[in-house]
Amino acid sequence: MARKKITKGPTPVDAIKHDNRRTNIPTADAHDFLDPEIEEVRRIRHTRDESLDPQLVWRGKYPQVGEEGSDDNDLVVDAPPIYIQEKIDPRVLIENLRRTAERSEEEPELTLFDDFDGLDELDQVDFYKHDANWSNRMILGDSLQVMSSLAEREHLRGKVQMIYIDPPYGIKFGSNWQVSARNRNVKDGRLEDAAREAEQIKAFRDTWELGIHSYLSYLRDRLLVARELLTESGSCFVQIGDENVHLVRSVMDEVFGAENFASMISFVTTSGFTQALSLGRNGDYILWYARDLSNLKSRTLWQPANDRKTYRWVEFPDGTSRGLKRGETVDQLPTEARIYSPGDLQSQGPPDRSQPFKYEGKTYHPGQTSHWKANYPDGMNRLAWAKRIHVASGSIRYRRYADDFPYQARTNFWTDTGTGNFTDDKYYVVQTNSKVIERCMLLATDPGDLVLDPTCGSGTTAHVAEQWGRRWITVDTSRVALALARQRIMGVRYPWYILADSAEGHEKEQSLTAQVLPRAEFKNDIRHGFIYERVQHITLKSIANNPDIKEGMTREQVDAAIKRHADYELLYDRPYQEKKKVRVAGPFTVESLSPHRSLAFSGGLEEPAAESAVSQDANAPDFERSILDNLAKAGIQNGRRRERITFASFESYAGQYIQAIGERGGLAEDGAAARVALAIGPQYGTVSPSFIKKAAREAIKAEGVDLLCVLGFAFDAQVTGVTEDDGVTVEASDDGFANVAATRRLGRIPVLMVRMNADLLMGEELKKTGAGNLFTVFGEPDIDVEDTDDGPVVHLNGVDIYDPTTGEIRSTDTSRIALWMIDTDYNEESFFVRHCYFTGSTDPYKQLKTALKAEIDPDTWASLYATSSRPFPKPTTGKIAVKVINDYGDEVMKVFEVS
Repeated sequence: MARKKITKGPTPVDAIKHDNRRTNIPTADAHDFLDPEIEEVRRIRHTRDESLDPQLVWRGKYPQVGEEGSDDNDLVVDAPPIYIQEKIDPRVLIENLRRTAERSEEEPELTLFDDFDGLDELDQVDFYKHDANWSNRMILGDSLQVMSSLAEREHLRGKVQMIYIDPPYGIKFGSNWQVSARNRNVKDGRLEDAAREAEQIKAFRDTWELGIHSYLSYLRDRLLVARELLTESGSCFVQIGDENVHLVRSVMDEVFGAENFASMISFVTTSGFTQALSLGRNGDYILWYARDLSNLKSRTLWQPANDRKTYRWVEFPDGTSRGLKRGETVDQLPTEARIYSPGDLQSQGPPDRSQPFKYEGKTYHPGQTSHWKANYPDGMNRLAWAKRIHVASGSIRYRRYADDFPYQARTNFWTDTGTGNFTDDKYYVVQTNSKVIERCMLLATDPGDLVLDPTCGSGTTAHVAEQWGRRWITVDTSRVALALARQRIMGVRYPWYILADSAEGHEKEQSLTAQVLPRAEFKNDIRHGFIYERVQHITLKSIANNPDIKEGMTREQVDAAIKRHADYELLYDRPYQEKKKVRVAGPFTVESLSPHRSLAFSGGLEEPAAESAVSQDANAPDFERSILDNLAKAGIQNGRRRERITFASFESYAGQYIQAIGERGGLAEDGAAARVALAIGPQYGTVSPSFIKKAAREAIKAEGVDLLCVLGFAFDAQVTGVTEDDGVTVEASDDGFANVAATRRLGRIPVLMVRMNADLLMGEELKKTGAGNLFTVFGEPDIDVEDTDDGPVVHLNGVDIYDPTTGEIRSTDTSRIALWMIDTDYNEESFFVRHCYFTGSTDPYKQLKTALKAEIDPDTWASLYATSSRPFPKPTTGKIAVKVINDYGDEVMKVFEVS
């Protein structure tokens, strides 16, 4: 339903709300409330049918005899829980900017967020047992695990109406990976443009380790899980280039069944790519498969019928007609003249009795094995009275005028999509044309349906789904991609389409149909759709069955009778708009997979056979050993003094979280730690606060350990606010962890959070990067909270930015911060984005600036791009939380007490 506007300003700002529900999943902030049994990673088995014939066979498709898992060809996937990191309602950000919010009123977000989940305080932390209000979803993680978790833990199996997949077409390592939110200029082979996010490197290894063989395994596994999520009437679209379209179609035949192939769509992408020794390419393909073709939901899309070559006859106002002359065009005819095409008036199949029909003094019969298309004799008489019969040589035919229906159904060849990427705002290095996704979505879904995109990129599918009132879930392994998608969705102004289930829609429908419709109680339910433009579709059948057509009627009377009873076609891509309303995106959440312990280190369940090849390090049999070897060579860089912690030796430690204890090398300063415990975080994932706490407990119990170093490729945003409630205390100096080596202490153990350079995962591919700092101390933002007369103000002074392209640390620098957010009333259970500031190079609000320029002054707009916040009321909870995201998608969060 459409949410009620909060203020009485002249320009309403609304959003579409869906009455559907979603499983109440845990938030990262309330992780401690999660039952340990729920937190455990589940293994989900997806059955593969080897009996399907024909099949495409590739290396590694099935384990060979003698290999691990050779007796089990089913797909086994981890399904970890998904955690909510942020809750976002874009209307909050707009309402905070309104001039009305500058008055002494309660901040609007305090009421807007009240019904975000629709659960009471106890149910909110009782996870997986209650259904919350629907909010759209942006999820960081491996799409295979995410989809398995959605199906198994959240019961979305059979609930998704459409899945759109835009996998790599045929890339090489280092291409199509955008490493910074600020720079889209990415080139193959350039080292500084190669991916350096652990999740993306894993995605690359899964997809390309064995070339096309790995690619097909990657796609087959995800299609298999995607199929389980689809409704019986659902559709799966895969966008692909000409290099692999034939192979992908074979894989989709195997997964969905060849009998469920719906179409292969060709669409124009540019004016043409030149290719050596071959024809230029100017398009790509979309493979459309149904979950069950017999139940497929499909909506016909219409386009203007510009080709009228078959309409070669003209009828003049006096009733005479003739064929068009050679070279004669419609523009040369009188205005009142109508062109038409003589159509067949007979259908196959002999009649039950003779059907003689007399017209203009001559009797006509259908063929011996045919009958008249119109019902006989009444329908044929109505065609004659309506002057719809054309006399040909020895037969009669039906007059089909060009303006009876000036539209034609779209086919599977789309020529109008070539300019889409030039007119769309460009956010991402590989950004899908929004017109292509829009057309697929309108073909296969209705408003309120659920759409899933496991290849988020810049968020184009989510953006299109939001525009057209569909629910959406989008997934990506790249933090950069999600950072860009988040900004894109938060700032867009969407058209307000008139809802069918609304007072405005009821009034509009009456005006379009010229009928009085029964009054109803309107709930503004998006699932009833929009009010669409429509076009009359005059057919032979509608005229033959028209009871208002009588003998002797004038031409005007006949035309009026035809219009009263003619069918019409809805133009699903042209709903009516209320242009005075401003619409922004509805509520959505940013989520991530559980930062669980990598199975390769835990000694737990065996890994799936499909994952075993990439579970080790890049080029060595023992990933843990590889990390320690590199640590011995490189040491750990200190961000403040450019010091390095060097090691003389390592001894193994049989802990669950600590792998080794290192002896410091060189001349240590007095009081410096001599024995350092080393805890290596997940190989492909994030280090969580829970991981750090448990590692600290092991370090405290270990003999003679003076310092704990937690090594990770990525850290959860909450790690900088680690706190224990069971006797382990946190002591942090006011200088901030980014500036002093050992400022965080858990119990008696100082803790350093150390970021590992993702080059360690790349092996030989990037051994010549020249990035010498493989291990660097992980920093946090330098933030001050000032108490002013107008309320608290947050100042972002800087943050340690780790540049993965050079391996360097730049301290107290805000130039590489993409955005930062504040929860001005943090309840320690959810992070609600109540303020958001965009310090990067993008301007997500440029459309809304125009729409709301009369209500929000330029200075207020300018505050969105500052490193100091606007004043806000003191929090009722006594706490605020600040989250900072840099251009590489890294996130850190700090909590402050504000009294």
